[in-house]
Amino acid sequence: MSIIYSKFETEILVRPDDIDMNEHVHNSKYFDYVLAARYDQMKRCYGMSMEEFIERGFGWVVSACRLNFKRPLKLGDTAIVRARIQTIKSNGVDVVFEIVKKENKKICVDGIFEYTMINLQTQRAATIPDDILKKYSV
Repeated sequence: MSIIYSKFETEILVRPDDIDMNEHVHNSKYFDYVLAARYDQMKRCYGMSMEEFIERGFGWVVSACRLNFKRPLKLGDTAIVRARIQTIKSNGVDVVFEIVKKENKKICVDGIFEYTMINLQTQRAATIPDDILKKYSV
């Protein structure tokens, strides 16, 4: 039986510097949107900010990701990034996400990010401590 973890949302307004020559959000910006949402959700939803990880000598790196583009976002749109942990591993988490256009709730991009927790001193993968596992197992 697999565990279903909580899904959280973060709103992001599309800015002029997000737009490419095709007059929609550049594909690289969706990566930024997911990372910004995860930082927001770490603090607001899980109760442990990135700063707290750093204070404890830990960091997170993206070890793999996949983005599936469905439809564009444009200047002035508001994106809603919905993300939830799909899998917790000994040294990382897989986070599935979707980015929807707030106005019509249609999915623009979805995918998965695989994050690995690292020890900041050694820059090597680190086992996630039990107290952090507890915070992230909601």
